[in-house]
Amino acid sequence: MERITLSTGQKALKINLNENLYGTFAEIGAGQEVVRHFFRAGGASGTVAKAMSAYDKDFSDAIYGREEDGRYVTEARLRKMITHEYNLIEERLDRSRFPDKCYFAYADTVATINFTKKFKGHGWMGLRFQLSPDQEPNDVIFHIRMKEEEAYLQQETIGTMGVNLIYGCFYIRNRPEELLRSLYDNIAKYKVEIDMIHFEGPEFKNVDNRLMSLQLIKNGMTDAVIFGPEGKNILPAALLYKKNILTLRGSFRPATKVNIDMIKKAYGYFVEERKVDHDNLVVLFEITLNNLRAEGEIDEQDFLDRAEILCSLGQTVLISNHQQYYKLVEYFTRYTDQRMGLIMGVTNLKELFAEKYYRDLKGGILEAFGILYSSDLKLYVYPSQPEEGDEIETSKSVKIHPRLRPLFDYLLNNRRMIDIENYDPEILQIFSRDVLSQIRSGDEDWDKALPAYVDTIIRDKRLFGYDPEKSKTRKGGGKLEGSNA
Repeated sequence: MERITLSTGQKALKINLNENLYGTFAEIGAGQEVVRHFFRAGGASGTVAKAMSAYDKDFSDAIYGREEDGRYVTEARLRKMITHEYNLIEERLDRSRFPDKCYFAYADTVATINFTKKFKGHGWMGLRFQLSPDQEPNDVIFHIRMKEEEAYLQQETIGTMGVNLIYGCFYIRNRPEELLRSLYDNIAKYKVEIDMIHFEGPEFKNVDNRLMSLQLIKNGMTDAVIFGPEGKNILPAALLYKKNILTLRGSFRPATKVNIDMIKKAYGYFVEERKVDHDNLVVLFEITLNNLRAEGEIDEQDFLDRAEILCSLGQTVLISNHQQYYKLVEYFTRYTDQRMGLIMGVTNLKELFAEKYYRDLKGGILEAFGILYSSDLKLYVYPSQPEEGDEIETSKSVKIHPRLRPLFDYLLNNRRMIDIENYDPEILQIFSRDVLSQIRSGDEDWDKALPAYVDTIIRDKRLFGYDPEKSKTRKGGGKLEGSNA
């Protein structure tokens, strides 16, 4: 059944009229707007235990403590706020007087657009809440990037989104994906971007936060999300700010020896660059949303299988909606002006110089390359040899349309495009699509194409459709149903 969307005032009133909900509001920086909706709706005395705004930094520090980095609009600050305020509720309210109350603490810390309008503003919002009086609390926290051009408009959006968060946690919490979508109730998506979200607590014990990240992109709430080796969502700005970035795009279905060789060899080239700081470097494995949709609708289990392998290899994963490389680089330049590197095979290099991908740009391919190389960027090209005995194709031998040859040669001659020459020639015929087919058909030879231990993970967790019964049939010499064996 389709959910009926209530107005912001209706949501606030419904919460106020729920006699079992009781909590506090703490809003610092440019927030200030969320609790106003509850006061305006009426009946707030039964819901709002306290509302405060520690707008002055010294007062804020006295309440929540100083941050080591001196910043106030951070995840660490938000977590201190909801922890401090929630603990105060439990300390100051006698449970014998409120046996049926479910406590909550809402908090936000926000900086809106500045006077020059160069800094658009961002913030953190979160809620710690109970769903029964004897339950341990749950947390939902997320980061927003604001896009409106006036501070008062941004404040109104924050107020609406805060009400949506509180309402969603109490009334839609058993459907996390729907809860996520409800954050934009009565808000146009162009006004604000959510680029990181995290669910935790007993109510969300079965929620995979990597899937919630994927939902952010699927729902058009952001264009890119990042999660680390342990599977935890990472705020892009926190990871990428003023960093050297080296990125490999692929399907990783599964990650093969070729993928690992590409990243290792390109990394060796990249760290030798004079403008690259080894201690200030981020390596990303990128999967595009378009790639995840290659076979139609996104298969969430297929996505998790890929993520499981990459995380087990200790890699940081970027999921993006940037099909064209120039858009990916443009995204990175939000956060850094340091040297970046893109790793690609010869096939992707050919696509990079295919004009059909740039028809939506007024300046066509030249505009795209202007964006690419307005940043400090290097391309690292891995060779191609589809069949043993074929000529090995590199950037120096690839066929490019004569009209684009001068641009191509300029990049090559100025070392903005570099061939990876110390590659492993024994693995050039490995392709993820072939390995995936072998895994699903029960062909035992697929493990030779994968990095150490990856085959064990696939077998133990039965990833990518691996079926041990099919493998037994293969070993026993029987014929598989639907096979040409």
